[in-house]
Amino acid sequence: MSPPDGTVAAAKPAAGCHGGTDTMQQAARAAGKSALLDRLATDYPKGPHDQPQSMCPAFGALRVGLRMRRVATILSGSACCVYGLTFTSHFYGARRSVGYVPFDSETLVTGQLFEDIRKAVRETARPADYDAVVIINLCVPTASGVPLDLLPKEIDGVRIIGIDVPGFGVPTHAEAKDVLAGAMLRYARTEAEAGAVARPRTELADGQRVTLLGELFPADPPGVAAMLAPMGLAIGPQLPAREWRDLYAALDCSIAAAVHPFYTASVREFAAAGRAVVGSAPVGEAATADWLDAIGRAANIDAVTIDRAKAQALAPIRAVMAANPVNARMVVSGYEGSELLVARLLIEAGATIPYVGTALPRTEWSDADRIWLEEQGTHVQYRASLEQDIAAMREVKPDLALGTTPLVQAAKEIGTPAVYFTNMVSARPVFGAAGAAALPAIVAAQCKGRERFSRMVGFFEAAPAPTPPPRTVTRPVKAEVV
Repeated sequence: MSPPDGTVAAAKPAAGCHGGTDTMQQAARAAGKSALLDRLATDYPKGPHDQPQSMCPAFGALRVGLRMRRVATILSGSACCVYGLTFTSHFYGARRSVGYVPFDSETLVTGQLFEDIRKAVRETARPADYDAVVIINLCVPTASGVPLDLLPKEIDGVRIIGIDVPGFGVPTHAEAKDVLAGAMLRYARTEAEAGAVARPRTELADGQRVTLLGELFPADPPGVAAMLAPMGLAIGPQLPAREWRDLYAALDCSIAAAVHPFYTASVREFAAAGRAVVGSAPVGEAATADWLDAIGRAANIDAVTIDRAKAQALAPIRAVMAANPVNARMVVSGYEGSELLVARLLIEAGATIPYVGTALPRTEWSDADRIWLEEQGTHVQYRASLEQDIAAMREVKPDLALGTTPLVQAAKEIGTPAVYFTNMVSARPVFGAAGAAALPAIVAAQCKGRERFSRMVGFFEAAPAPTPPPRTVTRPVKAEVV
């Protein structure tokens, strides 16, 4: 039974963030969080091992909140975790403060932490400044059962969004983006169903619109819009949104395009709103043709119009790929969710890619890309671990590795050129003709470094190991008695 009138019962003490995943899971279930953990396990299944090695998952939710106008974000968790998350958020360009509700053993066990959170939310919820306040429970508050669902749903018109993003329940930071995006979309959907809502700042195009799911390079949405225009379709605000009112416009679409296939909670909200959902994305020639076919069918566009749109989109892609062939053996891995799309584009451009690893799970929205890759002889490893990525890299002996920071380090140690996926690949267009030009250019430039890496490895292997200095032992001096 829930405590009456928004009060909260004393929390059961968690073992602390050093207790390990099993201990934290048991504590969270004992504290009443079983339904939450079951939902997270369903939405974000872990796979053959515990979870991939990546940054704290909560960073993804924090990033979504910090990128939105008129949204305040507050963290509740261990001080060391909050420090790391705020450092990372500012490293990636956040230019606003992150709220923090500290706790100690006493406030956690007595339930005072919940009262402190409620006070912080009330003090932050200023309608002149914010449309919404997001409060995120990290591992210890979640394991202790701090009940964010007992917070008020709104204060003076400011929406209150409470979510739990424990590292022992959400495998990757990419999926944590979906935890917050889905929670916001659910709140916005109930508002839209209840009555009139605000329009977005920018004017929406008339007719059917497509909402893109995923954080995309800024040049990609306009490129997609140009491909859809011959069918009379337009794109609306993408998800994750940049402002609360954009959530309504994102929902007001005909089709949700899951170009990043891990937005499970968000897809559920689009389905609840009666929207069609289409997977894959317009990368390279074959995938673009298939994607435009799927979008056109979902929008009930006639075949002649679809073919006309395909002809206009595919001709420049075909020309760019012919002018930028890729002649390289590669491995691709990462935790962004676009790894299969990138590999598909590069293979079509001429690359040989025996292995693709992604930290994300297999979903139906990536099935078309997985099937295509497997038909080319590529092994697709969902929930890939660092050990699997490194083993594949050593077996494949690639000309270039695209991957996470530790994979790049391991590759360079053996003289293999390597590029950090997030900083180099995700910071380029991927879709349409722009992607067909950008990614082969990266491969061509980086493959030229193999000879340089070989010289460096040879230099350090040839250098004699440094002789350690002789050990000196200091013995205590025996005092003389006079």
